[in-house]
Order: sequence, then structure tokens, then C-alpha cells
Amino acid sequence: MKVCIEKNYNQLSKLAADFIEDQVIKKSNSVLGLATGSTPVGLYQELVRRYQQKKLDFSQVVIFNLDEYIGLPANHPQSYRYFMKQHLFSKTNFKSNNVFIPSGQIKNFSQHCRWYEDKIRSFGGIDIQILGIGRNGHIGFNEPGSKFDSRTRVVSLDKTTIKDNSRFFDSFAAVPKRAITMGLATIFSAKNIILLASGENKKEILAKSLNGPASENLPASILQSHHSVTVIADKEAGLLLV
Repeated sequence: MKVCIEKNYNQLSKLAADFIEDQVIKKSNSVLGLATGSTPVGLYQELVRRYQQKKLDFSQVVIFNLDEYIGLPANHPQSYRYFMKQHLFSKTNFKSNNVFIPSGQIKNFSQHCRWYEDKIRSFGGIDIQILGIGRNGHIGFNEPGSKFDSRTRVVSLDKTTIKDNSRFFDSFAAVPKRAITMGLATIFSAKNIILLASGENKKEILAKSLNGPASENLPASILQSHHSVTVIADKEAGLLLV
């Protein structure tokens, strides 16, 4: 595991973008696993900037998103499909037929989850998976207690997650209580993983996840045994790692 402590969020975002740029230049049809939430926004802004400067071409890149709320239509301002479109897809040349995001509105979720897993495998797996980390140690929407061998599935969201995400909604009650997410084993299958962490409120859970005992009660701790993980934290989030 490689740990990079950057002086601020801007530098964190630029370093993460460097990894993506190197991957896409090396392999034009790279498969990227992307995350939503506030932490990767700077990364996406940096990728947009580099695309506009003609440094990057995403026309052959394949995207698989980590998760999606159940019950929100794709055009809902808080859906993760809408998030990705607003922050990245609408400002670059990603092709819509190369973008895969779990559906939060589908009749047969079990079948959809199996399809998502099969689709990832059909592209040869994910080359780089971007992750954030929740205050309770979740990655994707794999909440504490998620099995290390879990695959894409429907989950109930932890109260901590609902509370943290309520800032994006009109009220706590408006936050969806379920989501569809890549499982921990799905994430672990990625060839390379980049974990982003920003802010002092992430310092304790980040240190515990990376340095404490691995446990299904702390989902991010599964990353300790992955063969290629890069942690990029700003100095506030990395305070307990140095």
C-alpha cells in the first residue's frame, strides 16, 4: 500500500488525476470504476480541465460507477447518474454506451446485479477503482457488517450514512434508505485502487481502516490486503498516518 499525504485538497485532486491520466494514455480503452460524493469532485474537475486542454481523450474509456440510490429517477438532482453527468460526462467525450451505472429503478434487482457483475467481467475487470471513505468506514455503500465476499447487491443504508448525506437533500426523511452498490469483493477485484480522503473528520476512520485489524465491521479495512492500493489524503485527513 502506498500512502500519499498532500498539503491540500487541490493537490490531492491533481495527484489522483495524474494516476487516471497515466492509465488512459497507457491504455486508451481503460476501465475505470468511479465514485460519487464530495471528495472526488476535485478529481473530476481536474479531468475536465485536462480534457479541455486536449491532454486526454476519453472516447474509448469504459466507466462503471460504484453505486446508486434506490428509488431516485436518473434525472433527479441527487441521483448519482445525474451527479456524474453534471460533474464529468457532460463536459468530456465519454461515450454513453461506455458508461455503466447501477439502476435505482428496475423491477428485478437480483437480475440487474448479476448483469452488472457480468458486464464488468466482460470488459476484463476494472483497471483503476476510485473510492472515498465514509465516517463509519464504508466504501461504496458497503456499510459495517458487509461481507468481504459480497458482490453487487441491494443494501440498507446505515443511519450515519443517511445523516451525512442528508445535507444534499431537503431533509433527513428525504434521503433514500436503500441503495444498489458494488460489493466488497467486486471492489477488491479491481487491478488498482485509489482511496481518496479529505478533511479532519476522516482522520480517525482512515487510520483505523488502514492500520487497525481487518474486520467486516470496518469495510474499508479489506483494502489492507489488496496488492495495489494508493491512498491519497490531504494533510487533515492524514494527520494520524504520519
